Amino acid sequence: MAEPTLAEHIANELRRDILRGKLAPGESIKERDNAAEMGVSRTPMREAIRILAKEGLIQLRPSRSPIVARPNFKNVEDHAQVLIALEKLSAELAVKNASDEDISHIAGIVDHMSEHFDTSDPLDMFEIDMSFHTAIADASKNKALAETHRTFLQRLWRARYLAASQRRNRQRVVNEHTLILNALRGRDAKAARAAIDNHLWHLAEDIREVIEKESAANNSAGTPTGDPQ
Repeated sequence: MAEPTLAEHIANELRRDILRGKLAPGESIKERDNAAEMGVSRTPMREAIRILAKEGLIQLRPSRSPIVARPNFKNVEDHAQVLIALEKLSAELAVKNASDEDISHIAGIVDHMSEHFDTSDPLDMFEIDMSFHTAIADASKNKALAETHRTFLQRLWRARYLAASQRRNRQRVVNEHTLILNALRGRDAKAARAAIDNHLWHLAEDIREVIEKESAANNSAGTPTGDPQ
């Protein structure tokens, strides 16, 4: 795997600031100011902003500074429905196509989550959680599926992190990921689909709750509600 570029490093820092709420929805991203703060030139900063725009975390605006995106629920719900279908297909294909090494890698992620869930930074653990789902898509050995999965995973990054933050429960998280892992180990496609469904069935509703809370907070503060995207 190639080393991340400077723009990708910057995008990762901005992404984490957005997820943590340091950069709030609707807030302007000042290219020059952020570049100066990070000690980089404006070119990689501009590239990083484009990366996050593709992920749906930043909204580009003609002749104006980009802002942190504030998608409406319907947009996010549509992406969630597609993501769940992609997750199920990924698991089915991984059952058939994953190598023993792939499954060992996935097992290692579950072990790490189990051992470090209570002591890790919530954002670090969330990123590890997402790497579990990415690893399954990669193990499907279907490049088109894996790339599409990444796109939709990125589109839901912030909403999913906020939802996960409100449902942090080590036993539930570890148990649900272990069920998925066991289905992969057993090469059981039906069990894999069921385990994914059990893990993600509440995703859209969890996201609805966090978006509604955020919209209510914005309204009470006099901030305009989300822009349709």
